Amino acid sequence: MDQPIVTGKVKTVFDTDDAQRVLIRYEDKVTAWNGKHVEYPKDKGATCCLISALLFEKMEKAGIRTHYIDCPSLNTMLCKKLTIYPIEVICRNIAAGSIVKNTGGLTEGMLINPPIVEYFLKDDSKDDPLLTDDRVRLMGINPKPMAEVALNVNYHLQTLFTLMGIDLVDFKLEFGYDAHGDLFLADELSPDNMRLWKKGTKERYDKDLFRKDEGDIVEAYKYILLLLKQFA
Repeated sequence: MDQPIVTGKVKTVFDTDDAQRVLIRYEDKVTAWNGKHVEYPKDKGATCCLISALLFEKMEKAGIRTHYIDCPSLNTMLCKKLTIYPIEVICRNIAAGSIVKNTGGLTEGMLINPPIVEYFLKDDSKDDPLLTDDRVRLMGINPKPMAEVALNVNYHLQTLFTLMGIDLVDFKLEFGYDAHGDLFLADELSPDNMRLWKKGTKERYDKDLFRKDEGDIVEAYKYILLLLKQFA
C-alpha cells in the first residue's frame, strides 16, 4: 500500500487508483479517553470491519446512503471518497456515559423515549465538546439532514438488535459529502462506536468492556458478529 492519507486512532485510510474511492484498513487496536489508553488485541480490526460491512449493507437496503462499497479483505473496506464533517452525531435510546454524568436527574439505564440526537465537535484537543444545533449551523453545517439519517439508522438498528436480544443503548455516527455535495453515512458501524447491552441487563458487548476493564472486547465483538450473521 502507498502512504496513508489519514491515520486515525483505529483506522488508516489510503488512496486508490480511482480518485473517487479510498481503502480503509481497520487496525488491531483499541483506544479510550481520546487515545490516552491503547491496546492491540488480535482480530479486533477484522471483526469490526466485518460487522461494519454487514450493518452498512443493511442500511443500504433500507435506502440509507453510506460510503461502503466492498471488503477486499477481512480488515479492509473499499469506500466512497468523502469530505468528512468534523462532527460526531450521537443517538441515544438509554442513558449511559457522558449524558448521565453531565445531565441532572438521569441514572444509567433510564429509557430515553423518544430517542435524542446530539452533536459533538470532533476535536480531541478540546475533549470533543457538546454542540447546540445553532453552533453546528455557525460552522456552516446543516444538522437537520444528519439528525434525520441518525434517527432512521436508529430505527433499523434497534429493529435488528431487538431480534438479537440486544439493547442498542446509543451509538456514534459520522457523515461526509461527495464531489456532488450529497450526504453519506461514513466511518463505521460496530461495537467500537455503540453501546450494546444484553436485553434487560447491563451485560456489555461494546468498548465499555475496555474502558472499564471488564472483559475481552474481541470475544464480545465476535459474539455480536455471530448474531448478525444469523439475523441480518
